[in-house]
Amino acid sequence: MTSQADNLLDASVQLRAQCSRIQFSAPVAYVYNPLEYAWDPYRKYVCSYGDPPKKVLFLGMNPGPWGMAQVGVPFGEIHRVRNWLGISGKIQKPPTEHEKRPVEGFSCRYSEVSGKRLWGLFAERFGEPADFFGNHFVLNYSPLLFLDESGRNVTPDKLPVAQRRSLFEVCNEHLQAVCGILKVGTVVGIGKVAAEQASEALARRDVGIVRILHPSPANPQANRNWRETVVNELRRKQIW
Repeated sequence: MTSQADNLLDASVQLRAQCSRIQFSAPVAYVYNPLEYAWDPYRKYVCSYGDPPKKVLFLGMNPGPWGMAQVGVPFGEIHRVRNWLGISGKIQKPPTEHEKRPVEGFSCRYSEVSGKRLWGLFAERFGEPADFFGNHFVLNYSPLLFLDESGRNVTPDKLPVAQRRSLFEVCNEHLQAVCGILKVGTVVGIGKVAAEQASEALARRDVGIVRILHPSPANPQANRNWRETVVNELRRKQIW
């Protein structure tokens, strides 16, 4: 493991600790932090692919219930994590689980569609992981998954104001540290909220901010030629 990867992991450890100290309340009933229970594959991801510099950081907002919440890797669609990234590892359990959103790790039967689309695009365009990660990296702004009493996802921007402010403060600090460690030139926000938070966190940094369409199937636009739309946008912005 390189010293640069050590620095990136140290920043993640600090973020993990800071997030664990924040108290969340309704509408949040369950909080999953994969930096705790899925640290092993996350550590392997950073150690394998986190060497600087990175010209481009693709930034998601927070884990999906069938992606990073299962295997610790951002947008972690299981097939791509195991077979393209070559990552596996020990997955434990969050302190409390919703019965509709169990953490089953690499045995999870569900596919993270957003991750399938995102990593599928990278695999198709670059072929080998080393060719993608030579200039790119993928992270989430927040490491936490929030669920309400029914098991529905609560996005960070829907948190009560004080809780949202506390979370965004530590996530802003982490993003600033990551961009410094990786020498990032451009952050590509995957979706509106991620792009907005990157703009806020990096307002005083010499880092460009670009927004692309989020690949979630809940977004009707993403179900119509998402890959072509994103590639064209990245070309217009001279990222690719």
